[in-house]
Amino acid sequence: MGIDELYKRFLECGVVTTDSRNCPEGSMFIALKGETFNGNTFAAQALEQGCRYAVVDEKEYAGDNIFLVDDCLKTLQQLANYHRRRLGTRIIGITGTNGKTTTKELISAVLKEKYNVLYTQGNFNNHIGVPLTLLRLTDKHDMAVIEMGANHPGEIKTLVHIAEPDYGIITNVGKAHLQGFGSFEGVIRTKGELYDFLREKGNSTIFIQNENPYLNGIAHDLNCVRYGQTEGLFVSGRMVSCSPFLAFEWTSAGQTHQVQTHLIGSYNLDNALAAAAIGTYFGVDAAHVCHALEGYVPQNNRSQLVETAYNKLIVDAYNANPTSMMAALQNFRQIEASPKMVVLGDMKELGPGSCAEHQKIVDFLDECKFDRVLLVGPEFGAATTHYEHFGDVEAVIKEVEAHRPEGFYILIKGSNSMKLSRLPEYL
Repeated sequence: MGIDELYKRFLECGVVTTDSRNCPEGSMFIALKGETFNGNTFAAQALEQGCRYAVVDEKEYAGDNIFLVDDCLKTLQQLANYHRRRLGTRIIGITGTNGKTTTKELISAVLKEKYNVLYTQGNFNNHIGVPLTLLRLTDKHDMAVIEMGANHPGEIKTLVHIAEPDYGIITNVGKAHLQGFGSFEGVIRTKGELYDFLREKGNSTIFIQNENPYLNGIAHDLNCVRYGQTEGLFVSGRMVSCSPFLAFEWTSAGQTHQVQTHLIGSYNLDNALAAAAIGTYFGVDAAHVCHALEGYVPQNNRSQLVETAYNKLIVDAYNANPTSMMAALQNFRQIEASPKMVVLGDMKELGPGSCAEHQKIVDFLDECKFDRVLLVGPEFGAATTHYEHFGDVEAVIKEVEAHRPEGFYILIKGSNSMKLSRLPEYL
């Protein structure tokens, strides 16, 4: 079945699912494949569970209301692009090594003060999540903020050709997924694929952190709306305090505004300024920009402040790479509190340079002189360290159950696969 005909069937449904365990009444099921599953085998079950239609790419599973296509994944992506083009909704594409999810949330919160905004939910930022997000667009949406993640070259290029954004923002570039990208330069090139698309599209606007030399180096021939900590930009700002919540002021068109956020970390200043810049660009008045930024509360283990009966925790256990780990430690070092403790888990997907990057973190810990340091995982175990080390989170849990720290300010950070998000209930 061709995309034109399939799109008519999609319009009948209005909802696409790729999970046979989640089949809203009247939806369309698209059968994807993974390393351990074949969605084709669940097509008939999806119809029984409530789907109106199913799409498969293996002939033996086709039948009544089960349509055959060449490749279900490509069909999902083509359908999303077709839908995006038909609606013509203004789309802001966002990517970056660190902060893209928080920035996406802040941008969306600000824009929602004036517009009906669709934005990426959770971690739906890959070759499956982006098309599923686009297929949630309706003619009632004024704008969309689409997050795009990548862990290997060419992935952003694939995503931008599905979403076809009208505007773009790269939050930053840093050392993450080096195993997939091959080098830091590979990270820059891949994130820059968003700029490349907008450059080819012509007359496109990007929102750019003014002080970032890597982004400035690849932003030629684009209309740049600049934000940062330099005076005179479209939006300029400076941190007022951060103990632990970020308070800052921002200035645009000669007017200065004060904001007290629920964001932990001075590194979130640029994320907040990006949201202020984009909101201002699209006509959200300053009072509503401030209202949105002050009302946003981070979730899902992203720099959350958690107060238990025993300690105050900064839980930043969703992800970690050398850039974000160093930023978190620098910020924690500046917070006026005592005693301080850190629990750090391995940073994954760093390739051959992993040992050196973990050693840099250990060396910086020596400078910080925190009251207690717990390191978790084999990568930190291989570093030269005199700190307490544990093989996995289970070992840490046993330790804190036997000797629970009390009265500490504790930073918890590591890659999601280290499962450090389990620790707060024990601390």
